[in-house]
Amino acid sequence: MIPSISCISSDQIRHITGVFFDIDDTFSSSGKILPSAYTALWQLKHAGLKVVPITGRPAGWCDHIARMWPVDAVVGENGAFYFRVDEQKGRFVKRFVDDDITRIEKRKRLIDIGAEVLNNVPGTALASDQNYREADLAIDFCEDVPRLGWDDIDRICAIFGKYGATYKVSSIHVNGWFGDYSKLDMTRVLAHELWNMELEKEKDRFVYFGDSPNDEPMFRFFPFSIGVKNVLNFTDRMRFLPAFVTTYEGGEGFAEAVRMILEKRG
Repeated sequence: MIPSISCISSDQIRHITGVFFDIDDTFSSSGKILPSAYTALWQLKHAGLKVVPITGRPAGWCDHIARMWPVDAVVGENGAFYFRVDEQKGRFVKRFVDDDITRIEKRKRLIDIGAEVLNNVPGTALASDQNYREADLAIDFCEDVPRLGWDDIDRICAIFGKYGATYKVSSIHVNGWFGDYSKLDMTRVLAHELWNMELEKEKDRFVYFGDSPNDEPMFRFFPFSIGVKNVLNFTDRMRFLPAFVTTYEGGEGFAEAVRMILEKRG
């Protein structure tokens, strides 16, 4: 049983200086960003906390997020890059793991995987945001198609694995890519390059929010991790769980936890 966020003490929160969070079904609710969640994001920013979404969503979305949301940066496509606006220099910064030529070559290899998945797992589709991606392939199993069962999701993963690709299951997609990078790897790079911070030594100064199996490495790494209530739908598929869980699901759970964090920080 995961402890409720009501069990978090003021001592655990007082030294928190930043918030990392997943977007789909953690910050959003049924595909929408609720007023309470977006307000909570601004409240974190106004409180002086570092704020960074960590998502599997595509470069096209992350360009908008980095420019328009009250965030310090955004990690996208499961760690393929981070984007940010450099306010001092007045420019937009894109920091990829791979160079342009390498990304093009890897995208060509992912086309074969996509074709095999669509031909062999009925009911799947390329994610509707695939055209905006730079580095990975996203297979939709419930966002814009009728929800598939776990047997079908496992078959999608097996096809990625056959080609030697890395893959992760989110609440809506199976994302696959070539390379050993991850959300956590790029978050470490971001912390070092933006804040001159060794995240391994400073991880207790951050809270991470998530909701699904692809958040497991972050749940495992950050001592102070919070799952929104819908993470409980996946616990039988996960080895590493969040330290705490909210009362509410999705964006309402995110807003609930942010209120608690800010109140206990004083």
